[in-house]
Amino acid sequence: MSKTFNIYCDESCHLENDHKPYMFLGSISSAYNQIKLHTNNIKKLKEKHNFYAEIKWTSVSKSKYHFYMELVDYFFATDLKFRTVGVEKCKINNDAFGQSYDDFYYKMYYLLLNHNLNSLYSYNVYLDIKDTLSAHKVNKLKEILNTKYGVFRNVQNIKSHESLILQLTDFIMGAISYYHNNEEKANIAKMQIIKKIKQNSGENLLKTNYSNKLNLFFIELQ
Repeated sequence: MSKTFNIYCDESCHLENDHKPYMFLGSISSAYNQIKLHTNNIKKLKEKHNFYAEIKWTSVSKSKYHFYMELVDYFFATDLKFRTVGVEKCKINNDAFGQSYDDFYYKMYYLLLNHNLNSLYSYNVYLDIKDTLSAHKVNKLKEILNTKYGVFRNVQNIKSHESLILQLTDFIMGAISYYHNNEEKANIAKMQIIKKIKQNSGENLLKTNYSNKLNLFFIELQ
């Protein structure tokens, strides 16, 4: 029987002129039959810490520090897998390739999602893209993704409040993006969380790695 995986995607500093040096697209994948388990476990973790807001990197603060630290531990104790694709935006030269910024954006999504796929499995992709993609563009993305394997059964937008795993994606990717895009790194709580992610992963968060758990891929543009 074919397995099905859900992949939850988010993005950070992805706008062309937001004055941030790096853009990231990130995802967390989970076996479909584990979604309810992870959702319930994260709910229990929120209840334990009296945390009632959405999980997201921008809400990390000293008052919720212990919740987010325990959330990092939860991620690394499970079969959830994170992947992000990053690029230094000053090196993007769309004119040289006769492409638009949207075209480049699609290529990044292709690199993000067409990685270690099993052609015998099916994949559902859920994007929190804050209304930057219309239904037409989502359909185009599905078409692009399926050109190689034809394994992406569903590609659709969802709101972040609909999925705790999508919120977890925002949180972990936000940590990676913060580490690259904020020179001052003045938020002590956020830096402690990043330190914990580095310790648990054993990875250098500043470069491409080959991790199956916390996979970072930086596009080297010429």
